[in-house]
Amino acid sequence: MPLHRKVLLGLILGAAIGIISNISGLAQTAFWTAWALPVLEFSGALFIRLITMIVIPLVAASLIMGVSSLGDLRKLGRIGARTLGYYFGTTAIAITIGLVLATLIRPGAFMGEGMRDALAIEFEQQASTRVAQASETPGILDLLLNMVPGNPVAAAAEGQLLPLIVFIVIFGAALALVSERQRNTTIDVVSAVNDASLIVIGWVMKLAPVAVFALITSVVSKFGLDVLGSLAVYASVVVFGLLLHMTMTYGGLVALLARMHPLDFFRRIRDVPLIAFSTSSSSATLPVTMRAAEEKLGVSRPVASFVLPLGATINMDGTALYQGVATVFIAQVYGVDLSFAQLTTVVLTATLASIGAAGVPSAGLVTLILVLESVGLASHAATGIALILGVDRVLDMLRTATNVTGDLSCAVVVSRAEERAAEREARVMLETAG
Repeated sequence: MPLHRKVLLGLILGAAIGIISNISGLAQTAFWTAWALPVLEFSGALFIRLITMIVIPLVAASLIMGVSSLGDLRKLGRIGARTLGYYFGTTAIAITIGLVLATLIRPGAFMGEGMRDALAIEFEQQASTRVAQASETPGILDLLLNMVPGNPVAAAAEGQLLPLIVFIVIFGAALALVSERQRNTTIDVVSAVNDASLIVIGWVMKLAPVAVFALITSVVSKFGLDVLGSLAVYASVVVFGLLLHMTMTYGGLVALLARMHPLDFFRRIRDVPLIAFSTSSSSATLPVTMRAAEEKLGVSRPVASFVLPLGATINMDGTALYQGVATVFIAQVYGVDLSFAQLTTVVLTATLASIGAAGVPSAGLVTLILVLESVGLASHAATGIALILGVDRVLDMLRTATNVTGDLSCAVVVSRAEERAAEREARVMLETAG
């Protein structure tokens, strides 16, 4: 049975068992809480640890190889400009979709004051923790400064991808300018590291179906169906927006710019969103994303090694869309009308905030607080976050699946653009030689 079918089967079985345990009351028994749930959570956490373990070696090796093989540093600048333009553009589109849907459907109008107050009390402590985390978020200037690592080894040890990418790009660009003998010696070493990392990924992915089953079962068993009912309209708006963005925005751009049929694109990458959905982490899914880009989509290694690690760090389209819906939802619940200028502020703030959102579970909640504060909803930030915490875990899984799909769509679009640029350069050289 192909891997994607095994993973999908694990996901379906996990969801079914989680729902049954929740409805039957098994999830509240001592057996479940003391034995079954800890084993499930351990199994899922172990898989995430194993696949996260290989992220830094893989990113470092593949990015050094990719950047140093470009030769002409102008190509690096061209790839970088296209990548950033794509990511910022799709993020702005995503949050606009969220704002439009939330404004038209008005999910906040479906929540009564009683349920609002009950949810605010139930998740008060968790919401306060998120607000405290948001208060520690660095400003724009500090964020830019932190992109340059004082110690690249420390950045790697702490799993800070963005400063590590900046260092590796600079190092790889310098490596392209040293003598061929020295460059080839270094490339041989990092090539071996890259190949070994891919072998480890293959081993870890054999555990994916069991890990997905464990992760989904533990999440769904703890997910209160009564909370889902009260937030059904809000959750439905987010889910519909994410599906719309994936199919229309990504599918349209892949068809228009990469000349690839959207159904073919989604078929080739089907393993990746499933893993992302289960782990809720773009960074943890990165090894799988990079392998799919090169093996399934035919993306060149230089493009994949640059575009995808960067995307796992700054491309948070799913998070941006959710923040648009959540901001309007919270405003509607508390009877606050947002002006067009405030909605525009949400687009700009959420787009910029996505740069600093870590590729880890529920990072979007922290940046959501910054968005709420930008439109004068700071007084409702803690209670507003408490309202949506009940369904955030499941929506976070969907947001992550959207994010990694966006990373792959960018990779194939940039790769095709580079292929066309190389063809133009070859024609010019032939014409000049002729």
